[in-house]
Amino acid sequence: MKEYVQSLPDGWTIYLWMVAAAGILIGAAFLLRWGFKNNQFDEDIKYVVFDDDDRDKMSEEDFKKSQEVLAKQEKLREDVLKKRAEMKQAKNNEKR
Repeated sequence: MKEYVQSLPDGWTIYLWMVAAAGILIGAAFLLRWGFKNNQFDEDIKYVVFDDDDRDKMSEEDFKKSQEVLAKQEKLREDVLKKRAEMKQAKNNEKR
């Protein structure tokens, strides 16, 4: 193997680096697509950590926003759990 690598003409390593860079870019594109599909870039997610006890530490606008975001996230969670249950039920029905 060492002889083969040494017998290659000068400049072959740039092609290896180009293939590696292309792989990294393609992987990054897939990860970004996954992130956008799964709401990983939602700026409002920071409000989920607050609850009613934090009302005195926040402005009225921020508290209202946190309640809206929390309600939205809870609905999204219920929808996802409902879909998972339906998929599990369908899978169990297929096995029978």
